[in-house]
Amino acid sequence: MSRILLGVSGGIAAYKAAELLRRLKESGDQAEGHDVTVVPTEAALRFVGAPTWEALSGHPVSTDVFTEVDSVRHVSLGRRADLVIVAPATADLLARAAAGRADDLLTGCLLTATCPVIFAPAMHTEMWRHPATQHNVSTLRHRGAVVVDPASGRLTGADSGPGRLPEPEELATIARTVLAGPAIAAAAARRDLAGLRIVISAGGTHEPLDPVRFIGNASSGRMGWALARAAVLRGADVALVAANVTLPDPAGTEVRTATTTRELEEQVGKAADGADIVVMAAAPADFRPASEQPSKIKKSSSADADQGLELSLVQNPDILAGLVRARTDQRQVLVGFAAETADTPEQLISLGRDKLARKGCDLLVLNAVGHGRVFGRADSEIRIIGGSADESETPPALAGSKELLAHHILDAALQVRSER
Repeated sequence: MSRILLGVSGGIAAYKAAELLRRLKESGDQAEGHDVTVVPTEAALRFVGAPTWEALSGHPVSTDVFTEVDSVRHVSLGRRADLVIVAPATADLLARAAAGRADDLLTGCLLTATCPVIFAPAMHTEMWRHPATQHNVSTLRHRGAVVVDPASGRLTGADSGPGRLPEPEELATIARTVLAGPAIAAAAARRDLAGLRIVISAGGTHEPLDPVRFIGNASSGRMGWALARAAVLRGADVALVAANVTLPDPAGTEVRTATTTRELEEQVGKAADGADIVVMAAAPADFRPASEQPSKIKKSSSADADQGLELSLVQNPDILAGLVRARTDQRQVLVGFAAETADTPEQLISLGRDKLARKGCDLLVLNAVGHGRVFGRADSEIRIIGGSADESETPPALAGSKELLAHHILDAALQVRSER
């Protein structure tokens, strides 16, 4: 069980931290989730009271260093934490943390923590954009802290813009991912993808048969969403082309939508122009009906219950191969996905190498699908082929949450780009 210290500073978004606490307590590989201790500021308690934090966390709550002096809590809490996440982190809290202040329990804990530290800022747009705040954010990142860019949306009152606290589910996902892969915190703090434009496709296309039916697949878009969150966390400018995905938009991304494979091809093609990395994580349909019926196809009125329906299908465009042909910047990295029904790892790799040669992309992410694997699940197992890897070697299997695997995929793409 991981020990998480949840810091809460005095902003209206403090109410969201209660939901974040619940998600952290109920998440993790262990059924019991994580052990979470809440350390609010005095101002935070004016928004959400101590009884709420104590009831949800199962731990006593205090804000100053004079409570339980014998246990030296400002040292012990920071030392024993596996992760610290401050949500919301107000402009004042960021300033005090950047200056190394220790005038309450939370800032004291921040100075003694040796584990990864995540700040989730929330404030009005003008405060977020102010040079002082940006300087403080830069200072914290330089010291190795992960500072999550705020979402855009409704703020206090009628105001709207960047400065909104990301949703608790998204913050809990980031926390779990950093716990699972400590190196991710370092990459996020360095912003190693800053300055790069990354295009990611996600979901599965629908090819209409008639006004109410379509040919599709079981892709949920979770892998593409995980890639988008990972790229934003590491500083990239991200465009996400979504095909029939019902998940909430990841914070900090430009989302474009498509329904059919041909629409996906058009949207990805436009977004890929000038992109540094393109990841085709979507599952486009290989075929579509030769014609769409203008009205709903009815069952036959014949007494023959075995009478079926014949469909004529035509092949859809190969989006990934088209991106390879259209590439003009040879530094652009193209990453494809191959979902195969392979019985053995050797068969999966053989199918993948054949597809990599046909498509001409730089990297191919291999999934063995079927029998409840991959589609719609939070975890997966992948193998990455291509790049400078020796083709005689068997690429290792990488298993874990899709959020963790997303960082592995981005690491591989960044490695290919660095070699050009």
